[in-house]
Amino acid sequence: MAKLIVSPEHQIQRLNQILNRVSELQGMPLETLITAPHPKSWNVLEVLEHLSIATALYEAKIERAFSELTTSNKGSWSFSVRPWQRFVIEGQRPKGKKRPFKIKTLKRFEPLLNPETLDAQKGSAVFERFLTSYRDLKAHIVSSRTKQMKHVPFSSAIGPIVKFYLPEAFEFLVCHAERHMVQIDEILATQT
Repeated sequence: MAKLIVSPEHQIQRLNQILNRVSELQGMPLETLITAPHPKSWNVLEVLEHLSIATALYEAKIERAFSELTTSNKGSWSFSVRPWQRFVIEGQRPKGKKRPFKIKTLKRFEPLLNPETLDAQKGSAVFERFLTSYRDLKAHIVSSRTKQMKHVPFSSAIGPIVKFYLPEAFEFLVCHAERHMVQIDEILATQT
């Protein structure tokens, strides 16, 4: 199995693409954002809310791990992801413009939005939660470039079956968002 080497520069670059894409989505009509391709499918705002919920479950863990890091004068880090964590991360990563398979969402990660009552104000709040979460994630990754990456493990949001080190958690969250950006493109493609 080939190694997966991650770096903050690559993660930041990909996060910038995600943030730019979501900023573009903000300019779309509300009707487009709340229209799901099928009755049991999510709409664009529900996908963004799901990402905010999932990321929020990592925020305290990232803060705690980050607080244990010390400053490094060695320059930016690169990190070789461990095999089990690589498997989990690669399961999230889209393959080009395709999601390799659909993953059932656990109840705790489901967006609790009612598309029938979503208005412009609630839509703006969804965007604000997403952008705040992912800007914070980006700020942590940017700050980590000058840190000594200590191996401080913490449980993933699905529990202790998957334990991440900080660089692995960053990569997982970026891949998770990339996967759902593909889903958003699929949703929007059904409306044309």
